[in-house]
Amino acid sequence: MMNIRHAFFAVVIGLGSFVLLLPSIVRSAPYQRPPATESFNLAELEIEPMCPDVDPVWRERQVIEGMLVEASPFCSPDNPADIAAFVKGTNNVSHDTIMETQLAMDAVTKGEDRDGDGDPDVIHLRLEVAELNGFSPDTPEPIPAYSIAPGVQPGFWVFAPKTRGMSTLNFESLQANSYLRAPSPVIRVEQGDTIKITLENTHYLPHTIHFHGVDHPFVNAAGKGNDGVPQTSELPLMPGESRTYEMTPRHAGTMLYHCHVQPHAHIGMGLVGLMVVEENRPNNWVQTLNVGGGHVRHPSVAVKETYDREYDLLYQSVDKTLADKIKIANDARLISKAINRDYNITENPTNYFLLNGRSFPYTLRESLVVVKPNELVKIRMGNAGQDPAYIHSHGHKMTITAYDGAPHNPEAWITRDVYELGPAQRIDLALNTSIDGFHSYGEGIWLLHDHTERAVTTDGMNPGGDVTSIVYESFLGEEGMPLGRGVDLKPYFSKEFYQKEVPVWASFDQENLFGEISKVPDQLRIQPALLAFGVGLLLGGIVIGIRSIMILKRRSKEV
Repeated sequence: MMNIRHAFFAVVIGLGSFVLLLPSIVRSAPYQRPPATESFNLAELEIEPMCPDVDPVWRERQVIEGMLVEASPFCSPDNPADIAAFVKGTNNVSHDTIMETQLAMDAVTKGEDRDGDGDPDVIHLRLEVAELNGFSPDTPEPIPAYSIAPGVQPGFWVFAPKTRGMSTLNFESLQANSYLRAPSPVIRVEQGDTIKITLENTHYLPHTIHFHGVDHPFVNAAGKGNDGVPQTSELPLMPGESRTYEMTPRHAGTMLYHCHVQPHAHIGMGLVGLMVVEENRPNNWVQTLNVGGGHVRHPSVAVKETYDREYDLLYQSVDKTLADKIKIANDARLISKAINRDYNITENPTNYFLLNGRSFPYTLRESLVVVKPNELVKIRMGNAGQDPAYIHSHGHKMTITAYDGAPHNPEAWITRDVYELGPAQRIDLALNTSIDGFHSYGEGIWLLHDHTERAVTTDGMNPGGDVTSIVYESFLGEEGMPLGRGVDLKPYFSKEFYQKEVPVWASFDQENLFGEISKVPDQLRIQPALLAFGVGLLLGGIVIGIRSIMILKRRSKEV
C-alpha cells in the first residue's frame, strides 16, 4: 500500500515540476533543426497531354461544300465538317459530309432564298436538352463525362444541336461527344430571316427557351406563347414534348437565349448561350451554330467587311452545391426536390468560373484569342453567370462598340482595358493590334482574365478559372499552345493539382523550400516536454525517498 502511495506522490510531484520547469527549459533549449520537407516528384503526377491528338487537317483553311472554313490555330479545333453543315445546312450537304459529323439530318435546315440575294432566308434549328456529369446506377463515374479542368466535373444541363448516335464518344467511352458541352452553342442568324427554333425536350424536367434581347413576337402565328416564360407566355415543355419558337429579327446585335423555368437554377446549370443576329448582306451564309464558342471559322459578310477575325467569349460562374445535386440519384422526383426546394441560391457562393465552358488550363486549348500585328478583331463577350465580371486585357486596350445588342454611338466609343459585365450583359469589342503602345504594346502572350480574383481560381486553386490570353501567332506552337517563358504548365494538367495535392511552385522550386512539412514528431516541442517530465519524476523520486527514510527512522525510534 505504501509503495502505491509513494508512486502516486512521485507522479504528482513530477507533473508539478514539469509545469514549473518547462518554460525555463524551452527558453534555454539549444537551436534544433526544423522538420524536414517531404520530397515531391513531379514525375509521379498523372499529367494529361497538354494538347490531345486531333487530325491536323482540321486546323487547315479549306473549302467544304463550297463553304470557306478558315484556318484554326487552336490545339482543339472544331471539326470542319461540322462548320460546313452549320453554314450550308444539314439538308444541303452531301452524305459524305454528314457522315463526318454526328448531326441529325434535320439539325439545321436552310430553305428558300425569298429576297434573291444569294443566301437562304428560312432557317429551322432543332435543339435538345442534355445532362452532363449526372448519376447512373451502372457506373460510379459521372456520365456522360465532361471536364472543365483536370479531374473537375460539375454537373450541367445544356442545349445541344440535335444529333444521331450516342451521347458518349463511343461504346467504350464515358466521355460526352463534342456537341454535348457547356456552354450551350452560340446561335447565329441573319437579320430579317424567318427563324424557327424547335426545342425537343429530351430531359427529365420541364424547360422552355427565352430569347433575351432578340426581336420576337409574344405569340406565334398560331396564337401560342412564344416568349418562353411560364408565368406569362406558356406552359413549360414537359419531358418528351417539343415546341417551335418563331421570329423574324429586325435588329442585329449580340443577344442571349436561356431556359426560363426556375431560371435561378436552370441558367446556373448551363441552359444558356449567346445568340447573334448578323446584319443583312447579300450572299450571307452565316455559321448558324458555334459549339463551345471561341473562334468563328466562317464569319458573316458584314463582319468580314471590317474585321480580320471574330471570337465569341461567354463567361459563366458555377455553384458546385447546385451542380452536384444531379449526382444524388436518377429519380426526377428526388432531383426536382433537391434543386427547386432544398437548394437555396442565397446561401451559396460560386466555386467554378468558366470561359466557353472550360477553366484554366483547358481554356488554353480552345479559347485563346489568336492575332497577328495590325489586325482588327471582333470579340463578342457575354456574362452568363450570377457574378459580375471585370475582364482585363493585358497589353491591349479594346474599344466597346455595342452594349447589350445595341450599337454605341461611334463618337462615344470607350477604349479601355477593363470591361465590366453584369449578369446577362453583352458587349461587342474591337481589338486593334496596331503596335502603337496604346492599342497594343507588342507581340507576346497577354493575359485576358476576370479581375475578380476568385474568378481566376478553380474551387479556390490558382491558377484556374476563366484565364485565357491574347496570343500573337509568333508566340504559338505548332499544336496551338502558347510558347510561354514562365513556369512549366504541365503540373496544371494533372487532377492532383486541382485536388490540392501539389505544392503550387513545385515545377521550379528546386530546393523544395515550399513543400510539405515532413510528418514526424515535432522535436522542438516533444524533447523539452520529455526532459521536464523526466526531471520532475527524478525530483519526485528524491522527495519520496527522503520521506521514506525519515518514516523508517521514526518507526525505529518508536520500537
